Amino acid sequence: ALLSPTCHDTAVEEAADLALRQINADRKEGYILSLYRIFSVREHPQDITGSVFYLILDVVDTECHVLSKKLWKNCIARFAHTTVYGQCKAIIYINQARNIAHLNTYECILQPVPPRYIWTVCPDCPVDDCPTEPKYLEAAVQSLAKFNEESEQTSYFSVLNVTRASMQ
Repeated sequence: ALLSPTCHDTAVEEAADLALRQINADRKEGYILSLYRIFSVREHPQDITGSVFYLILDVVDTECHVLSKKLWKNCIARFAHTTVYGQCKAIIYINQARNIAHLNTYECILQPVPPRYIWTVCPDCPVDDCPTEPKYLEAAVQSLAKFNEESEQTSYFSVLNVTRASMQ
């Protein structure tokens, strides 16, 4: 039987934390996702071996890139007008007695805040644009070339990819 624990239950909050940690560890590009709220939860107890949690998490991105490998709790969420938000559906098995947390599956659907919302809150703020546009790669390459030229470091840096771009 599926249980419907409250979203503020300690076990549910721990399940959401562990699921989000594993989701962020699995992501290869973009920014670390932070928990905004637990939207929905169902729990399927597995006799004495633990529980399977079916979670729907509302998430927002942070200022930490996924390559930093930081924990989501150690990252600052972006301002509302610069964030990407969405939902992650996750199924995670947790057995506290045996210290097991296994993320069975997850799916995250993310989207930027609509420009019309940004302009009502902050008319002069930049809005996100498609980071794969050649003009952004060109700007990043030029910027990094200038940094390498003026830097006293022994290593040079190069652009791997552009993960976020905005224009004002």
